[in-house]
Amino acid sequence: MRFSPQILDEIRARLRVSDVVGRKVKLVRAGREFKGLSPFNAEKSPSFFVNDQKGFYHDFSSGKHGDIFTFLMEVEGLSFPEAVERLAAEAGVSLPKPSADDAAKEVRRRTLHEVMELACRFFEGALQSRAGARARGYLADRGLSPSTQQRFRLGFAPDDRSALKQHLAEAGVPIPDMVEAGLLIAGDDIPVPFDRFRDRVMFPILDLKGRVIAFGGRALAKDAPAKYLNSPETPLFHKGATLYNGGPARAAAHDGARVIAVEGYIDVIAMVTAGFEATVAPLGTALTEDQLSALWRMSAEPILCFDGDKAGLRAAFRAVDLALPRLEPGRSLAFATLPEGQDPDDLVRAGGRAAVEAILAQARPLADMLWERESQDAQIDTPERRAALEARLATVLGTIADERVRRHYRDDLAARTAQLFQRSSPAAGGGPGAWRGRGGLPGPRQFRRPNGSVVRLMPTATELAPRGSSLKLSALVRGAAAAIPAREALVLSIFLAHPWLLQHHAEELAELEFAHRDCDRLRRALLDAAAEEVPPDADALAAALARFGADDALERVRRAVTHAADWPARPEAAPADVEACWTHVVGLHHKKRTLSRELREAEEAHAKAQDEGSLAWLRDVQARLAAIEGTEALIEGFGAASGRTSRGF
Repeated sequence: MRFSPQILDEIRARLRVSDVVGRKVKLVRAGREFKGLSPFNAEKSPSFFVNDQKGFYHDFSSGKHGDIFTFLMEVEGLSFPEAVERLAAEAGVSLPKPSADDAAKEVRRRTLHEVMELACRFFEGALQSRAGARARGYLADRGLSPSTQQRFRLGFAPDDRSALKQHLAEAGVPIPDMVEAGLLIAGDDIPVPFDRFRDRVMFPILDLKGRVIAFGGRALAKDAPAKYLNSPETPLFHKGATLYNGGPARAAAHDGARVIAVEGYIDVIAMVTAGFEATVAPLGTALTEDQLSALWRMSAEPILCFDGDKAGLRAAFRAVDLALPRLEPGRSLAFATLPEGQDPDDLVRAGGRAAVEAILAQARPLADMLWERESQDAQIDTPERRAALEARLATVLGTIADERVRRHYRDDLAARTAQLFQRSSPAAGGGPGAWRGRGGLPGPRQFRRPNGSVVRLMPTATELAPRGSSLKLSALVRGAAAAIPAREALVLSIFLAHPWLLQHHAEELAELEFAHRDCDRLRRALLDAAAEEVPPDADALAAALARFGADDALERVRRAVTHAADWPARPEAAPADVEACWTHVVGLHHKKRTLSRELREAEEAHAKAQDEGSLAWLRDVQARLAAIEGTEALIEGFGAASGRTSRGF
């Protein structure tokens, strides 16, 4: 709805800025104004001022400035219509009634909301039915518990062209409503409309008020034309303006949670269950201008968390181009790069909250990402090529609309460029030795502006990475979470060396949860191979796994088995010892996974309660985990039949 200037002025006249702001900020009078601590930045001295006569607030620490409407939009993340409606009710101002056309559209939207809610309940019920068993198995394999499935209202679309259509028709929903809501596929060349979503795990997409407006469906069949399928554009749903989990994330952000954007539905769910409540995702496309604006309404500096592969880096660079023209003082982006081959779901399952925190701690500012993109392949060995780099940077700077931000970026890029040229100059000593600090690491550098002032810049995270490697490949970022867990590798390697185990233990293997993506892929391929026919030896098994596209995972797992205690994974180990070792190792695996989940629950409980009871629980779980980890690489009491001598005192 559009609001006339007269209506907005009347609301402003009835509500003092200090009253509206004072509900969020403790204000004290300072002459004709009020002052207080900034609600946008942590500070000790007040830099936030409110002037009732002029009707605005100004925050010197962040540069933010506005009236009562923009304050609610900034602090509570409301849209402009939401802010106007709330303040109008508070001021006792009647808003104009919508036109007949607007009223009809609103009635239509309410009807479609009801249709989408009915569809969501149908999908939820189908997930719990006999037909939903395979979908429940998929969700269990991804580590999503029944309570998590209920929390996010996950469902299943049966493999039937008319299951949803028939259900909605029995509830009295007309076919045109189903089509308009995006639930059926229809057209002039389609005589009978049919269900859009079939044989898919369903993820409801909600608006900021918690109403179902669309669905995302993940195919269960391997040969499905599209792995993920979203609802089309409808009167309720605009893909480029919507963020998955946007409503809960907005509420969490205003309670102080960090805003994080990841790439997929399951990544969001994994992050939220790990305690990162303000996590969202775009809907299968690159970040759009509307989605970026929505992120900035939640946080002045949201973190974009992309996969650590080439596609993830391209996505980060696209986000840089999207953000640059829209930067303002105090408003930017940060970029967290995941270990290569892992997404947030993998990271959470492998290392829990701590592994994610380690990645977020290395989040890099937008200026770092911009410099990496422009300089990573730059040729600067001639004056002309150095001039070309400067010309490209000047073009980039020209896209920044805010003059203050553009000036600081100009200084920052000039300093980086000057240092890059200095390092490459033969006159400067020919390279890294002329500029790297103690221990071979770069130290702070200085750049003198044309006006004579000096800019002092600390080295970036990229410069601190090992020479010859990018940040995403360095130990600083990859950490332990990128490695294949030793026990998972051992379990799989025992099967690889002794395929006959599959005849007796395939069901147990199917029930195991593996945190590492390659291990889980290899587990599935082993089960697929066994379903055809159990291979007679290790070579035949390896050939079968290659047919299922798991040869690269096979090699990674084999390379991870190097410890002396991994003798059961060798072909010469006796069957009796292999069987006993398998039972022992799998028992440890189950205990460790159970305790890891309990540890995350204990950490969350202690973070909330901070009392002796929660601390005692946390320490107890940590002690039990330590006891199990003490037996991680030590398999004693086995191996006599293989000629392995036991250790004595």
